[in-house]
Amino acid sequence: MAGPLTGIKVVELGSIGPVPLCGMILADLGAEVIRVDRVNPPPDLWSPPDPGGELLNRGRRSIGLDLRSEAGQEVARRLIGGADVLIEGLRPGVVERLGLGPKEMLERNPGLVFGRMTGWGQDGPYSAEAGHDINYLAVSGTLALFGRRGEPPIQPINFVADFGGGGMLLAVGVLAALLERGISGNGQVVDAAMVDGAALLATMFHGYLQAGVHRPERGTNIGDSGSPFYNVYATADDRYVAVGAIEPPFYAALLEVMGLDSADLPEQMDRERWPEMKETFAARFRTRTRDEWVARAEGRNACLSPVLEFAETAADPHLRARQTFVERGGYRQPAPAPRFERTPGGIAGDAPAAGAHSAEVLAAAGYSEAEVAELRAAGVVGFVD
Repeated sequence: MAGPLTGIKVVELGSIGPVPLCGMILADLGAEVIRVDRVNPPPDLWSPPDPGGELLNRGRRSIGLDLRSEAGQEVARRLIGGADVLIEGLRPGVVERLGLGPKEMLERNPGLVFGRMTGWGQDGPYSAEAGHDINYLAVSGTLALFGRRGEPPIQPINFVADFGGGGMLLAVGVLAALLERGISGNGQVVDAAMVDGAALLATMFHGYLQAGVHRPERGTNIGDSGSPFYNVYATADDRYVAVGAIEPPFYAALLEVMGLDSADLPEQMDRERWPEMKETFAARFRTRTRDEWVARAEGRNACLSPVLEFAETAADPHLRARQTFVERGGYRQPAPAPRFERTPGGIAGDAPAAGAHSAEVLAAAGYSEAEVAELRAAGVVGFVD
């Protein structure tokens, strides 16, 4: 594998959620990523019992390290001192207390890109408070966009703040800082906050709301379940189809697939009659199975798709043709994205157990066998035997 980030060395301080996503992206793109895990890490509510099932951790080498000890901190400083990038997701002030903060590490390694991931940011009244995806969505105003008319907001599973506004945005920041370093020769701190990212992802709707083209009441707009032509409908077999026929030609094709005549319906953009139209569409979709509707829509640009469960995606012809999913280590998982013409990335390895590569990581950092044995005996470094 020779991805576009080949030659870039990354140290990732182990955490859950957005930082592992960022580390996975960088590893998939060819970076060498060393994950610093705890020695004998406790189980958490999210992690599967098999480390290989923690797919966000793929492509790394892992060293188990006790960062509470001075010796463990010195190992971390040595690793970070030889890296291009550090990514961490600890609360503000924690890495500083460990002696691994930006001041110390940029003095030791002036070209270091120091990527920081938090929920609320490194400063501000909430910076020290706990939170999760739903909290950052709520305060950013983004959560209020999700849900049906007359119902409470509904939280999307933690893609928006954690992964889209968090891990993905941290990866963008790291890559931008690496590009700038190529000009200035200097590293810098990247402060990525999930609350900022959640707000950023909703930029279009901030404009639309202020311009009056998106209504404040959720569930009354084109894309938020308000319209009949951009919605999800149950079929005769209690499965679902998704329709997204916004533009008039696609809407006309959808009506043709459904066997409806536009002359018998209100105008497409008559918002006041959308509830009535949704009832008509829902009744019609209940007359056939999901796959029957998909077959009727094939090749007609009706913007109608089956709502596939995860297990069903293996049989989808488009996903198979593009190899969107790959099998590795006994797990079916999304392939690296995006794709590169000359320098394709790839999955460098399965998700490791914590400390699976401690010996080789220490050896690569210049530790002798005797020093490794001493660190192990002291419990500073964890190993998987």
